[in-house]
Amino acid sequence: MRYLPISEANRRDMLATIGAASVEDLFRDVPKSALASAKFALPNTKSEIEIERALGAMAAKNLDCSKAPAFLGAGNYRHHTPASLDYLIQRGEFLTAYTPYQPEISQGTLQAIFEFQTQVALITGMEVANASMYDCATATAEAVAMAARVTKRTKALMSGQVHPHYRDVTATTMKFLDIDVDLLAPDPYDIEDLIGRVSAEHACVVVQTPGFFGKVKDYAALAKACHDAGALLVVCVAEPVSLGLITPPGKIGADIVVGEGQSLAGPMSFGGPGVGLFATREKFLRQMPGRLCGETTDEQGRRGWVLTLSTREQHIRREKATSNICTNSGLIALSFSIHMTLLGEAGFTRLAELNHAHAVQLAERVEGLKGVKVLPSTFFNEFTVELPKPAAEIVEELAAMGILGGVPASRFYPTYPELANLLLLTATEMNTAEDIDALIGALKEIL
Repeated sequence: MRYLPISEANRRDMLATIGAASVEDLFRDVPKSALASAKFALPNTKSEIEIERALGAMAAKNLDCSKAPAFLGAGNYRHHTPASLDYLIQRGEFLTAYTPYQPEISQGTLQAIFEFQTQVALITGMEVANASMYDCATATAEAVAMAARVTKRTKALMSGQVHPHYRDVTATTMKFLDIDVDLLAPDPYDIEDLIGRVSAEHACVVVQTPGFFGKVKDYAALAKACHDAGALLVVCVAEPVSLGLITPPGKIGADIVVGEGQSLAGPMSFGGPGVGLFATREKFLRQMPGRLCGETTDEQGRRGWVLTLSTREQHIRREKATSNICTNSGLIALSFSIHMTLLGEAGFTRLAELNHAHAVQLAERVEGLKGVKVLPSTFFNEFTVELPKPAAEIVEELAAMGILGGVPASRFYPTYPELANLLLLTATEMNTAEDIDALIGALKEIL
C-alpha cells in the first residue's frame, strides 16, 4: 500500500518515543496566532472517489492555459514540453527528488547533475555552476549572502526591475543575517539610477534581465561601476530561454548569475515546482552555496563523478555553513538538463528566436489599439503595456471571454496605485496567430 494508516495505539507509541504528550506539542514553536490563522473548514473524512469529485469540480473552475489563449508570464512561463521528457525523468536510474546522501553509488544521477552544471555555466557565460537551488527566489537570497561573505560588507542594493518574489524572499532572509537590502521602488519606466547609487558600502547590486517589466538592458557599465566600488554584480534571469538570444550576463561583467529554470523544466503548474540556477566566477568557488558535482577517475582510471568541496558544515555544523540549502532540486534540474540536451545549441537559439518574434508580433498589434502603450523599447518575450483603465478589471473581463490575458502589475504591487493600469503580456512559441487575433479582438471590445 502507498498510504499506511496508523492506529491510536501507533500514534501514542510514537509520541511517547519522542517525548511529546500530544500531536499539538509538535507545533509548540509555531506562534499561536499563526496556527489559528492556518485552520481550514475541511471535512474530517471523505472517501477517495468523493475527494476526486470534489477536487475535480474545484479544478474545473480554473481557466486552463492549455485550453485557452494564454499570455501569462511574470516569472512563470509556458513552453512546449517534449513527450520524451516525462518518460526519461521517471526512469528508475533518475527517479529521486534530491541528490542521494551516499552519492557515489548513484553515478547516473551525478553525471546528470554534472551535465546540468555544464549547461548552466555555458548559457550564463560563467565559469562554474552548482547543482541547483530551490528556485530563483532562494538563489537570489543566497547570492546576496555570498556577496556579503566575499566583500565583508553588509549592504546590498536591489533594482526595481527584480521580480517582487525574489525581492521579498531576499529581504526576509537577509534580515536574519544582519544584511541591509535597499529595495528600490518598482521601475516599469526604466528611470532608476543604479550607477549613481552604488558605493563602497555595498556588497552587491542585484538586477534582472529581462527585467520584471520586460526590459532588456546592457549592464556592462553598471558592472564596471560595481567593480570600481569593490562590489559584486548579481544578475537574475527569470526566463532562461532568453539566454539563447541575448548576451549572457557573464559576458557583460556579472559576478554571480542566478535564474529560474522552470520554463525549460516543466509546465507552469500554478507557479512551480521550480529549480534555481546559480553560477559564478571560479575565484569565488569556495563561497558558492549548495552542492557541486565534479569529474574524477577511479582506481582503474575510469571516468566517474563525485560531490566535491562539500564540507561537514553543510550538513552538520549548520551555523558555520555557507548556506542552509544543503541539497538540490534534483528531479527538476534533471528535467531542465534533458530538455536542454534535446534542444541542442541550435534548437535553443531557434526557440529563443521564435519567442522574440511572437512577442514582437503581439506588441505591434497591441500598440495599434487606441489608448494602449507598450513601455519597454527592448524586450524578449514579455513586455508591459499601459492601459487606459485598471488592468485587473480588464484581465477579469478577458477571462470571462475565455482568454488568459496577462498578469496585472497590481497583483504583485497592490500598494502602488500608479501601477494599476499596467499589464504584463507574454508570448512564447505556444501562442498562435489565432491566439493573438483573439486577444486583440477582445481588447478592442473591452476598451
